[in-house]
Amino acid sequence: MLTVSLIEDDCAFCELVSHSIRLSGKLRLLSSYSTAEAALKHVPQQKPDVVLVDIKLPGIDGIECVRRFRAMTPELLIHFMILTHHEDDDLVFEALKAGAHGYLLKDYTASERLITAINEVVNGGAPMTPRIARKVTKHFERRSRPIKSLSAREEEVLQRLARGLAYKEIAGELSISVNTVRKHLGSIYNKLQVNSGTAAAMQYANQQGI
Repeated sequence: MLTVSLIEDDCAFCELVSHSIRLSGKLRLLSSYSTAEAALKHVPQQKPDVVLVDIKLPGIDGIECVRRFRAMTPELLIHFMILTHHEDDDLVFEALKAGAHGYLLKDYTASERLITAINEVVNGGAPMTPRIARKVTKHFERRSRPIKSLSAREEEVLQRLARGLAYKEIAGELSISVNTVRKHLGSIYNKLQVNSGTAAAMQYANQQGI
């Protein structure tokens, strides 16, 4: 029987999840914590199969909690899934970078979906609420947009932006006006589907293996 621990400070939701786990007949709730601090102290010794983590917690937040678990030595053979109301892009990607194995929205976790997700993550999957999966897919679609879609001049501008040059310095090196640099950058942002020079430069650096 798979064991589950829960890190959640909403008592009502905690009881709802606990009830779903008990009804499944295939899972056992090993422990429940209202703070990350308490979980970080006890979970490594308990070694549940899966830990469900809310993001907004008093004290240490859920993302930092996952990050600390994943940094422990020896490595914990535990699967960590975010279970939250929050679907902000920054939180999604920070959680995944911290080492979360899945990301579920609370409004999508009817009992059978939650049980399915727990079994999926234990079997090597990365369960995500469909809206979250779409965010991740779109993110990598944008990152994979080829640099070759840029004109030769646009790539020259982007190369210099990636080197950290200011607009005036780019204009000077290419013998064009600052306004022309801005126009090229506007076209670059549109083609690469980004909204800042930093994002465009990072995408260029990633695709060039820098």
